[in-house]
Order: sequence, then structure tokens, then C-alpha cells
Amino acid sequence: MTTGSLLAFDLVIAVLAAAGWLGGGAAAAAGQRRVALGVAAGALLATLAGAVTTVLLARAGWWFAAEKIIIGGPLALAAVLAAAPRLLRPPADIRAAAVALLFAGYAETAALLVTVLHGYPVSAGPALLAVAGVGAATALTWRFLGPRPSPAVSRAAVAVTLAALVTGTGLAAARGGAQAVHHAHEPRDVPSVGEPTKRFTLTAGTAVVPAGGRDVAAWAFNGQVPGPQLTATVGDVLEVTLRNQNIQRGVTLHWHGYDVPNDQDGVPGVTQEAVLPGQEFVYRFRADQAGTYWYHTHSASDLGVRMGLYGVLVVHPARPAGVEVIVPVHTLVGHPLPAHTEQRVGAGTPVRLRLINTDSTTHRYALAGTPFRIAAIDGSDLRAPSPVAETAVLIPAGGRYDLVFDAPASPVALVVDGRVVWSTGALDATTARWPVLDPLTYGDAAPRPWSRYDREFTLVLDRGLDLKGWLPRYAQTVNGAADPDIPSQVVRTGEIVKLRIVNRSLEVHPWHLHGHHVLVLSRDGTPATGSPLWLDTFDVRPGEVWEVAFAADNPGMWANHCHNLPHADAGMTLHLTYA
Repeated sequence: MTTGSLLAFDLVIAVLAAAGWLGGGAAAAAGQRRVALGVAAGALLATLAGAVTTVLLARAGWWFAAEKIIIGGPLALAAVLAAAPRLLRPPADIRAAAVALLFAGYAETAALLVTVLHGYPVSAGPALLAVAGVGAATALTWRFLGPRPSPAVSRAAVAVTLAALVTGTGLAAARGGAQAVHHAHEPRDVPSVGEPTKRFTLTAGTAVVPAGGRDVAAWAFNGQVPGPQLTATVGDVLEVTLRNQNIQRGVTLHWHGYDVPNDQDGVPGVTQEAVLPGQEFVYRFRADQAGTYWYHTHSASDLGVRMGLYGVLVVHPARPAGVEVIVPVHTLVGHPLPAHTEQRVGAGTPVRLRLINTDSTTHRYALAGTPFRIAAIDGSDLRAPSPVAETAVLIPAGGRYDLVFDAPASPVALVVDGRVVWSTGALDATTARWPVLDPLTYGDAAPRPWSRYDREFTLVLDRGLDLKGWLPRYAQTVNGAADPDIPSQVVRTGEIVKLRIVNRSLEVHPWHLHGHHVLVLSRDGTPATGSPLWLDTFDVRPGEVWEVAFAADNPGMWANHCHNLPHADAGMTLHLTYA
């Protein structure tokens, strides 16, 4: 069982334990002896099973079990100590066991809520709130179902509950503490990188475009989705003028995966201000990184990209040979793009498929009808890629794979999530049962460029209740905080930095650091053994722990976030800053 499956199983067990104790207590209060004892016995088994899953999660990493041990453990122990005697020696009148069983239910529910609403890291605030909640619920239950306590006991219980509630609320609301990231941007000159050799103009505006056989409302660059394809050759100087016609939320251009200088990165509030209707902004940078990239707005990026503000950037090392096919996969207003294209290719012709995932979720790609090699991932060439056949690849949100092959005389088809998007002829492609390639074991290994790390950071990804804004929200969190309250990671130029990304949530998080490619070191403690993987986006699945490293060689302030853009919008964004 994977750690992700164990996390899900542990959650189910916790729900069953809480529901069982509460159900048993309710049945006892109603005088239903058999039901009460049977349901409560099941709750006891679930509670003991939860102890086992907690130990297993702790073995996978402290991050996965911290609050279950420090807060949930004592609550579960209290539940068992209070309720187990009533199960082993049930009273003649089962109603006398109701308070103890319900207390156990309150304790298990509190432990469950700490995991669901707070998560990692452990802090005193949620623990005190849990104690206050259990105390208040038990006091009310005792008031109506149990023998009346003495006035002194009642006053003491109320005092403890109120103290825990007030202190816990204050501590929970105060967690986090980072200041919002925002830079004031003075008027600036266009960067001096030489005279432009390629000039493009992109105008953002509302448009009606074809998708899925019908016309749909979209936001588009130059009236088309995707936007115009930008191509260059290594050595070119690109100048891209962005104009906003009528996008009220503002627009920018972020060059996804392309490590531009910081002031060209296109993140509003960090590297520039958003370009509002009637305004323009000029980007200029040198094309010195060959590969497959893409561009998209980073202003209200969840909505903007989803509505169509994206396009392709390709930098060639020289004039391309053979046939080049670019496939930017996207979902526009519920309609998958692109539509199926059939293209005749002569036998023996070299073909390069540039696959780009512009959505916020992972897509599955399969090339049927020919063996192929994965020449590059995220714009970086792989070392000695070997031919593979009848094997699928999973490309994370924002990621790119370059597949190369010599066209056979028979048809070839590219299948994305079971849908043929490109082919050289009619082919019945059944790829659903194909295995998925693991890029960490593909290609030939090479020595790592570094033997030490100057700085290390750990990012624990989770869900949690964010109380820092005007209204509480169930946020996507990093180390227990949500944007803009996540402390920045501070590095110095020239340092080698190691990042550990831990996913203790039940969702996939495609992690994306701007301005840098990271070298994958390991996944779940197993070192990468294939070609060195230099990535800018990688899927961290539930329960996974990735270790990556990078050279701090591109000064500035950089966004570091989940590229499931709704997750980023819900708080899973922080910043890397150079001291």
C-alpha cells in the first residue's frame, strides 16, 4: 500500500471510529442495548486500527502523522479509557453508558477535525480548541443525560473549557505571520540584451472561438486559442509587446519553463504590475535555451489560462529537420483541444512531437504504431534515451515532453486520455492498458554536479482552515499557511539549494518553481537512476516525498507554487527570494 493510499485509508478509519462512537452513544441514550454495544465495538476496532495506520504513516515520515500522534493520540486514548470499560462490563441499564460512549465520539471527532482543518505542523491552538470542543460537548451531554455534577465540578469544567477555547482561538488565528509579497514597480527601460531579431505583438481580448464543434466565448491572444506560436533560434533576441484590449482582470506574460531574467517573468505584484485595459508592456530576452516551452497570463491565472490566454514558445538549436508537430493540450469551456488532425508523413521521415500540457491536471499520452524515444522533458535533453513501445507517459500540468521517431510506412496515432489528437492515417489505437513510463529510471545516469548543499527547505503540502483573511477559507497550504502568509525562502547567489516537497494531502500537486530548473534527486527515498532530470514542473502525488536541487544563479524574487492553478489561487503559492 502506498503512503497516499494509507492516508486515504486512515481518513476512512477515523470517520468510522468517530461515527461509531457517536452512533453507539446515541443508541445507548435511546436504550438500544444490542445496537449500542455492537456499533461501539466496531468503533473500538476502528480506533485500534487507526493506531496502526498512524504508526505506519509515521514510518513513512513525521509529516504524515505528527498531529495524529501529538493531538489525536491522547484524544483516542481518552476515548478508549472512557468507553472500553463500558463495553467490557456494560451496565444493566445501557443508558448509563451513553455519556462515556458519546465522549469517545467527541474525542475522535475532534482528532479528525484537527487533521482535516489544520493538518501540519502541529501547534497548540488546534490542540486547545479540540480540548475545548470535547469539554463543551461532554458538559452539555452530561447536563441532559448524566447525573447532575456538583457545582464545583461544573464551574471547573466551564473554566477549563473557556480557557482552552479562548487561548486556542487566539493561537490558531495567529499562526503564519509572513507579510504579503508585493513590490512597488518603478517605470523601467526595456532590458538591454541587444537589438531584437524577432518581434511579436500579442493583444489580449475577449473573443468567440471554435471548440468542440461550436463557438464558445473565450479570452484570447490575437483572437485565437491557443495564441500565436512564437518560434526562435538560439541566439535570437525576442521582443514581445503585450497589449490588453479589454481583459478587466489584467494580463501578463509568463514564459513557463523558460528561465528569463526576473523582470521578464510576468508575475503581477512580484516582477511587474498587471497590464490593464488600454496598457501595454514590452518583454525582451535572449533565446539561449533550446526546447519546448509555453507562455500564459499570470494575472488571475486560474481563470485567464482556463479561458484561453496561453500559447506555445519553441526555441530551436538550428533549423529543424524532418517534421515537427506541436500539440498543446487544453480544456476550453469543457471542450478538449486540439481537435483530431491527420497528417501524411513519408516513411523514414524524422518526426518530433512537442507535447505540452496547458491544463491544471495531469494528462496521459500514448503513441501507437511505432517505437519512440523521449528526447527531452521540460526543454532539457535526456541522456541516451532508449526506444520504448506500447508505453504511455504522464505529463503534469505545465509540463512538456518531446517524443522523436522515424515515421513508419504504417499509420501512427497520438492518443491523449483515450482520444486521438494526431495521426498519420487510420489506426485502431487501444492504449488504455499500456504501462506508464517512469522518467526517474529512463535513460543513462550521470554523476550529480554537486556533492553538497548549502541550504535546505522542506515544503509540506496540505489543506487547512485559513483564518488570516476577512472570512475563513479552506485553503491549500504550505507548512500550515496560505498565500500571502507563507514565509519566503531566502537564498544567496551561488548557493546549491535542496528542496524537499512532501504531499500529505489527497490531491496531486504539480510543483513549479519559476526562474530555475531543478534536478530530481529522489522520490520517496529512492534515488533517481536514469538520465539527469532537469524539470520545472513535476507531479507530487498523495503521500509522495520528492527531493530536488537547484543552483541559485538567477537573482530576484520568484514564484514557487502548485501549477494546478485553482490550488495556487486557493493559497498554495510562496516565493523564493535572493538575499
